[in-house]
Amino acid sequence: MSVLEITQEILAAKQEIGLSFAELGRIVDRDEVWIAALFYRQATASESEATKLIEVLDLDSNIAVELIRYPLKGLGSVVPTDPLIYRFYEIIQVYGIPLKDVIQEKFGDGIMSAIDFTLKVNKEENLNGDRVKVTMDGKFLPYRKW
Repeated sequence: MSVLEITQEILAAKQEIGLSFAELGRIVDRDEVWIAALFYRQATASESEATKLIEVLDLDSNIAVELIRYPLKGLGSVVPTDPLIYRFYEIIQVYGIPLKDVIQEKFGDGIMSAIDFTLKVNKEENLNGDRVKVTMDGKFLPYRKW
């Protein structure tokens, strides 16, 4: 099966059963964004995680095999060369579509504004190495019909 076919089958089962990413995350003790990333083949499940998900979603066992495989991450081919910008690019490549799906699941069909928007970067000291904390806060803008 192709990555697209796997994703389509999993999302169709999710929709048919009516569970959110958060609800599925609670079933396997993972975050909702991670679950979405897994569905888009940007993360790898353990055997037990994959088994739980296919049971809940009533999917064929061949899907579990696919969820356990290491995915080819990223969705495009234009790569920035600055190392810091590349890391943001990598984050969006891996988590962009899952984040979009989670945001639209919570708010509806729309976007996060980049005009009515704040971005904060904080340093959090940590014994294992300081952490970069990036917070994006944008107004939700639903698409309108005319």
